[in-house]
Parts: sequence; structure tokens; C-alpha cells
Amino acid sequence: MKVALLHYDFKPYTAGLANGLADKAEIIVIHPEKMSADCDSALDPRIKIYNFKKPQTRNPQNLSVVRNLFKYIRDLHPDVLHVQATCDPWFDTATFYDQLPPMVTTIHDVFPHPGDQSRVPGSVYTGRIPYYRSKHLIVHADLLKEQLLKHFGRSPEKVSVLQHGEIGSYYKHWSDGTSVEREPYTLLFFGRIWPYKGLRYLMEAMPIVAQQIPQVKLIIAGRGEDLEQHFPDGIDLNRYEILNRYIAQSEVVSLFQRSAVTILPYIEASQSGVAALAYGLDTPVIASQIGGLTEMVRHEQDGLLVPAHNPQALAESIIRLLKDKDLQFQLQTGARKRCQTDLNWSHIGTETLKVYQKVLENR
Repeated sequence: MKVALLHYDFKPYTAGLANGLADKAEIIVIHPEKMSADCDSALDPRIKIYNFKKPQTRNPQNLSVVRNLFKYIRDLHPDVLHVQATCDPWFDTATFYDQLPPMVTTIHDVFPHPGDQSRVPGSVYTGRIPYYRSKHLIVHADLLKEQLLKHFGRSPEKVSVLQHGEIGSYYKHWSDGTSVEREPYTLLFFGRIWPYKGLRYLMEAMPIVAQQIPQVKLIIAGRGEDLEQHFPDGIDLNRYEILNRYIAQSEVVSLFQRSAVTILPYIEASQSGVAALAYGLDTPVIASQIGGLTEMVRHEQDGLLVPAHNPQALAESIIRLLKDKDLQFQLQTGARKRCQTDLNWSHIGTETLKVYQKVLENR
């Protein structure tokens, strides 16, 4: 079977999936040139690569780029074209008019997250075209499958739920290899900082934690909303380390290695690449019991779940975990097992191949 994997900005995810499929099918990865330097070095040497130039979204040259991209795909004659939802209005709109090989699309978020301002204008609407044009859809939580069935009329047999594989191993590949000592009372809040990530609840929990663990420290790493609203009296640099900017991929591993626990206090969640990253980097997770997080994190086995919107419950779980080294070890062990089983890319590759086979059988 020949499979073309197309992505615009899912480097570790696409590398993991491609490598997981490499011994099962002929794989061609298609992505913008800017992805090439990092992604290509992480790919199995058996995988073929096609790079294309991607102008800024508002540039009308995108029309020509998509036309050439579609021609390449048709000339390639893959059995399946597997697309990671692009959020690119040019590509998505073109799928409505053009004929492509049987298309499978992985939808990471069915609906935009509340307060997320990072999406390309118009992509909320054009991004839904592949929901209908794809022969099959893949999502990472039953919640997302239910949304597709309820709001977009997809039939259950056309939507598969597969796990989001661990991506920590790929960030290790991109790090400088320096080993960092874990700081026993350091917490990490990582990723884009938008209202749905629930940072305000973690900030409300911090004074409660500090009453029992004076050494506690929180690293806030990522760009998004203005953080000054959380520090009306100024930032206590002994308590907080603020990296309110884009975090280079070479920095990521050391942030997780330093931290005793990663906190995901989300108030809405489809799935979590941050949890998949933390699991692959041996960092325990405390997450809100909401949305797709309840399917990703297995309470007391590889992470802790707490009620959303509840700073007191969040603080109590943080205190419990920081004080209990045996529990930390238990959760790390559980996460390692997940990375070797259902979050392992070879396993996910096998499950994805079954989706392709199903699509071809039903052509």
C-alpha cells in the first residue's frame, strides 16, 4: 500500500505516525519546506519526502501552490491520502472542487477552543470542508467523534478514535542532549496561553500550595494572552518563572525534565498534545477532569484528574503529588507503560493501517 501523509504544521505527530507506518506501507511525507529541516531528520530513511513552498496565507500565490500540490498527489497515485487537518483555507477549499485519491483526515479539534486567537481567519469555516470530503475521519477522543456525528452528520463507521501518540521522544531528538536535574517542587504550565487553558485556576491554587510547600515554583512557558492580569502586584521571581513567548523546540525537553509535574488546568479540552509530550518525557501530569483529557489521562495510573474550575481541588492534588515520591514514581511508571503500548507509534500505525484498509474495501 502506498500512503501519502500531508501536514502543514504537525511535525512530531506526523514523524511519529510516518515512522509507525514505515514497516507496513510505502510512505511519502508531504509538507512545507519550513518543516523539512526538523521533521526530515526524525524520519525513518525508508520514507520518501516531498517539500513545497508555502506562502503567507493571504498571498494569492497559494492558489498556484495548491494546484501544483494536487497535481503531484494525483501523479503519485497513492492508495490513500492522509491529511492532518491543515487549517489552510486554500487547501481545504480546493478539496471541495478537485478530485483526490481516497482521503483520510485526522481532526485534532472539531471546534475552535474558547478564546483561541491563533487560527487563520476564515479557517473555522473552510476547515469543515474535509469533514465531508474525506472518506474517513480520525479523532483522538470519543467526545470528538460524538461532535462529528451530532453536528456534521457523519456516520459512526466513517469516524475512528485512535490515541494521540507520545511525542516526547521526538523533542528529545531535537534537543541538545543536555541532561537537566529535576527540581522537586517545580510545576510546569506549558503551551499556548488562552482562556480555555485555565491558567487563572492554577494561579488561584498557587497560594494554597505555597502554604504547605513554601519551596513551590511555577514555570509558565508559552505565548498567548497578557500575563500581567495574573500579577497585579508584580511577579515574585522566587515563585514564578515566566517565559511568555514562543518556546523553541530545543528548549522544550529541559523544561519538562526540570519539572516535577505538568499542570493542565483546562476548562475545555478536545485532546492534549501537552500530555502526550509529558508522558514521553517522564513528567507526571495533573489535569482537569474534562473533555478528551478524561480519555487521555488514567486517574491514579499515569496521572491525576481533578474537577475543572476548582483551585482548591487542584491545589490539594499538587500538594499530594509533590509530597509523595512513591506516587510520582507510580505515575511515571504508568506513563512509560503507555508509551510502550497504546501511545506507541508502531501500535498506532497498525491501527491506522486498519482504517486505510477499511477505506479501500468500501471504495
